[in-house]
Amino acid sequence: MTSTVRAPSIEHPPADEISPKNAVPAWREAGLRYYAYNYFLRHRFGQRIHKVSVDAGFTCPNVDGAVATGGCTFCDNRSFSPSRRLPRQNIAGQIDEGIRRIQRRYTAKKFLAYFQPATNTYAPVARLRPLYEQALAHPLVVGLAIGTRPDCVADDVLDLLGELAGRAYLSVEYGMQTMHDRSLDWMNRGHCHDAMLDAMQRSRGRGFEICAHLILGLPGETHADMLTTAREAVRLGVDAVKLHNLYAVKNTPLADQVVAGEVSLMNRDDYVHTLVDILEILPPTCVVERVSGDAPPDYFLGPSWCLDKPGVLRAIEGEFLRRDSWQGKRVAVRG
Repeated sequence: MTSTVRAPSIEHPPADEISPKNAVPAWREAGLRYYAYNYFLRHRFGQRIHKVSVDAGFTCPNVDGAVATGGCTFCDNRSFSPSRRLPRQNIAGQIDEGIRRIQRRYTAKKFLAYFQPATNTYAPVARLRPLYEQALAHPLVVGLAIGTRPDCVADDVLDLLGELAGRAYLSVEYGMQTMHDRSLDWMNRGHCHDAMLDAMQRSRGRGFEICAHLILGLPGETHADMLTTAREAVRLGVDAVKLHNLYAVKNTPLADQVVAGEVSLMNRDDYVHTLVDILEILPPTCVVERVSGDAPPDYFLGPSWCLDKPGVLRAIEGEFLRRDSWQGKRVAVRG
């Protein structure tokens, strides 16, 4: 699959004009090195907020044959979505069960319903609306997060999302992954980067947060390639990012490639170095929803360092300290 990447005419300020000169964002004054999602949510809602994973039973167009079969080469939805590892209940039942699990460990009293596994806009509006409405009707739910692909947001679906965003907080998470078409081809994505350009063009200004998922360490991508993808996300004007390294879970094509020695996974030092490089070029207004990824040990193949999430976070903080740096440090501002 090949595609010509076209530059969209999105009206959004360049990264070097987002913040006034010498302005210090509140998250930095709070002692943070990057604009963490939990900080953003606490200040938006005035209390701790947690996501509750919801499985609405969707598939993906690169699974059902619409654009490809087999799904993404790295993907087993059960490995990253708690809701897909459990017997499926109705939406309210899933939210209740998810809240019970979360409240065993945390004190959160309000929640976001996170439509997480598969492609959660891949259906007609007549099917989507009642699912979203059921989640919003839950008395402890204050908003929605909807994970999807940039090639699965028809105009009427975007109209629905804009309507919901007028009533409650809504984050739409696009699986951008990379801007490099050769990498999208490798992962059997079934679309090219121009799908992300089109989705951003039609999504902006509808009132919902736009979050881009980015994967670091894709085969054949250099450090410069990864930074180019990050700069493209900035150019497109995403409101938030989710970053993690490529990791392998069992029973996927990627797992077979790793075992066969065809794909090498990123080591922790390289990941931390690249991640901090990317955070330094993100505008200080861009929310960082995730800086690492892992999977349950029963599903996980590697790299093993992913399973030590506290250690990864300490390494990221240590790299910031070593550089005396923070998110946006390398974003130029005009006086």
